[in-house]
Amino acid sequence: MPANKIVPRLHQRYIVNTAQKALVQNVSAFLCNLTYTVTKQVNLQGCYKVYINTKVLKHCYDKRPAFEYDLIINNIHNIVRYPDKIYENKKNKRGDYCFVKTIKNEECLCVVEKSEQRLEVVTFYRVPKEKYLNSFSLVWSWRDDKSPHRSTLDSGKSQPTNAPQ
Repeated sequence: MPANKIVPRLHQRYIVNTAQKALVQNVSAFLCNLTYTVTKQVNLQGCYKVYINTKVLKHCYDKRPAFEYDLIINNIHNIVRYPDKIYENKKNKRGDYCFVKTIKNEECLCVVEKSEQRLEVVTFYRVPKEKYLNSFSLVWSWRDDKSPHRSTLDSGKSQPTNAPQ
């Protein structure tokens, strides 16, 4: 199954049309692997697989406006795999890192928690105000990164080569 379809399918199967605060079956699914650059720059070596579960989806489905929820579940793979910025989460909050990406002119944030061998999405939402992220510590930014950029295999697009035709 394509990675960008995993979360919408979980939503359709377990979350859609459920009552507010209803219990849902707890199903965990593999979302994606982090890129090499992100794991290296954020010091997550050995911990690159990211998972999401239906309890997180249900929590966000109940709390977030429909526009925000739909925007993020349809793009969460890109937010986590190809973030624009990564912040360290606040100490009194659940989760270790906040992956941030601008999608359709909306800054979206996905909080990820590190366990022994994997990462788990714990919540996601649209950044409420422009100054909201000022109180977080920036760990890494794609714009400021001096390491080799995403490989052409990561981009999903073919790139021209100098190979003889």
